[in-house]
Amino acid sequence: MQSFTEKVAAQKLTREKVFRDPVHDYIHIRDRIIIDLINTREFQRLRRIKQLGTSSFTFHGAEHTRFNHSLGVYEITRRIISQFNRNYPSTSKYDGLWDPAERLVALCAALLHDLGHGPFSHTFEGIFNTNHERITGQIITSPETEINQVLRRLGDDFPEKVASVIDKTYPNKQVVELISSQIDADRMDYLLRDAYYAGVSYGTFDLTRILRVIRPYNDKIVFDFSGMHAVEDYIVSRYQMYMQVYFHPVSRGMEQILKSLLVRAKWCYQQDDIHMKTPIGLLEPFLFENWTIEDYLRLDDSVVNSYFVHWSQEDDRILADLANRFLDRKPFKSILVNEKEATQLSIAVTEELFNLTYDPTYYFSENSSYDLPYDHYRPDRQSKNSQIELVTKTNQIVELSQVSALVNSLTGKSRGDHRLYFPKELLSHINQVPADQLNENQKMIIAAYFNEHNDVTHQIQQRLF
Repeated sequence: MQSFTEKVAAQKLTREKVFRDPVHDYIHIRDRIIIDLINTREFQRLRRIKQLGTSSFTFHGAEHTRFNHSLGVYEITRRIISQFNRNYPSTSKYDGLWDPAERLVALCAALLHDLGHGPFSHTFEGIFNTNHERITGQIITSPETEINQVLRRLGDDFPEKVASVIDKTYPNKQVVELISSQIDADRMDYLLRDAYYAGVSYGTFDLTRILRVIRPYNDKIVFDFSGMHAVEDYIVSRYQMYMQVYFHPVSRGMEQILKSLLVRAKWCYQQDDIHMKTPIGLLEPFLFENWTIEDYLRLDDSVVNSYFVHWSQEDDRILADLANRFLDRKPFKSILVNEKEATQLSIAVTEELFNLTYDPTYYFSENSSYDLPYDHYRPDRQSKNSQIELVTKTNQIVELSQVSALVNSLTGKSRGDHRLYFPKELLSHINQVPADQLNENQKMIIAAYFNEHNDVTHQIQQRLF
């Protein structure tokens, strides 16, 4: 019976294979198991799942998929491990360096970390009560999947090992932090890749330098002190991408339409007295939450989009209208609000929508989008991520924000905004009302909208901070 080491050696390719990539140039593969995982039906499905959801309605080039992102995370992980194997290989059990035997479990976890994402991932999850992280583990560990069958060639327990890296329970924390931490292969790839396809420069940072200064240290991943400015660059790039791309109000306006569309569709199909022209087919198991992994794997962006086209012709007025708004890119408008004014403005908007015969259940929403650019460990607050640490030439460990004034200014501070979303027609209607005939609700709405778009020095700062 072959040992794990013998199985790993036996599956090595005689000649390296490459994928040409616009972000990393070449993605290098020397393991048969990686090629076979890529060729499974579960992984190929990721070609049909967009990486950025509704962001492509704002940044038209952002049509890339979870497939090429997953390959990118694999490649960054491969480069890090190659550097670890050259410079920091473990020579004894407790030296705190990199164990070369962990190479393949880390590479497989990097490749498969997004396997459970579905169509319009986070919006779909909220409506149909799915969870992509949990589903990723189920796909990897289910004997029914091709992914599982490929992984089991390295041992019956190998799928569970890969899944445990992704759900952060794997005993070697260095492996976990390569895939999931405040500066990991996943984040590094999606920042560079999303910036490239969105056509912006915010997300760019010095990846080459970071890969040079990253290193294993005891049970964690740290960075040489000399690489502090490259890590600073990464933190700022991440902050700017969230503010300028991920939290873009137009993308969120399209997301609010998508959310309302799915909620309305779910309601329509659950009503016994409403006749729907379109057979629900592949979505039916999710309406009643009795779906299986096989049901989930049949769904992708194109499947759900095809339902949108059919729903645009349905007799239900709200469903058809929302479907057309989404297909034809008619985003909801928004007002930036702070906590003090949110309630009063919400009441004003919903009352005006009622007057225009719009049902606020589907035509009004509040959306808060906040991100924590960086945080460090504090005894009074449990941080979700391990902090970023630097190691000096004398092997002293220092937390990043203690030595970087730039990072310290962002540490522990959530950034983002809170917005009220509603149809553009509401503003058009108010603008047609003579100024001396505006009611109090209309005055409040138009003032808030005007202030955001015309007074960038005071009103926006007041609402954001």
